[in-house]
Amino acid sequence: MTAQQKRRMALDITMTILSLILMGGAYFFPWDGVHEILGTVLLVLWAVHVILNRRWYKSLFKGSYNPFRVMQAVVNCAILVCAVFLMISGIMLSNHVFAFLHIESGTGFARVAHLLASHWYLLFMSLHIGMHVGMISRQIMTKRAAQAKTTDTPRTSKARTMIFRVILALVCAYGLYAFISRGVWKYLILRQEFFFFDMEKGYLLFFTDYVAIVVLFATAMRLICKRMERNAKNSSSAFSKKRATADSSASNDSFR
Repeated sequence: MTAQQKRRMALDITMTILSLILMGGAYFFPWDGVHEILGTVLLVLWAVHVILNRRWYKSLFKGSYNPFRVMQAVVNCAILVCAVFLMISGIMLSNHVFAFLHIESGTGFARVAHLLASHWYLLFMSLHIGMHVGMISRQIMTKRAAQAKTTDTPRTSKARTMIFRVILALVCAYGLYAFISRGVWKYLILRQEFFFFDMEKGYLLFFTDYVAIVVLFATAMRLICKRMERNAKNSSSAFSKKRATADSSASNDSFR
């Protein structure tokens, strides 16, 4: 992993943690101005993220699109749109950081837009993580494979993989439970137009629940990506076989 990739990963991790903290609204802090300050920090990090990935945005209208690229473009553009809506609605609702703008109208719309955009942002952020976690996991697996040659037996390696999969399955199952019990699906379709924070469950459980939800959707996206990779390989292999058969027939005909 290059230094630039490490910096980008650090930026993405920071943005993810900030996003999860901000999902709790102002309930996490004794002063609601902290929520606005952290939201502004996330806005700045988003600007940095877009600048670092400007080449990707410039390439949107270039080249051909396969299914994976279409999905990637939809997810990445959707999360950016959600971030823009969060920024605009957050500025409209601000009582501290952007209070000097004296925005007094449209707060009802801004409140609903902020709730809706924040939860769709969470969903698309999770899918975005799922699309890129494969690259990270491959790098980790390559590094571990090199170490395993001297420290692990095949049985130990299989056992570790099995344990990881079981833990991941349990976390995803809990994430599905949290998605339903926390009413996240209601926010996504505006069945509930106000954010409810259960004080009895506390902050730690809230954070744990939302992390599990992120893992759930990231894992689902990772499985979809793996399926797409498998289909692409099968299609490529079938095309190569057909071409080889056609070339062989052509050479036989010319020989005759």
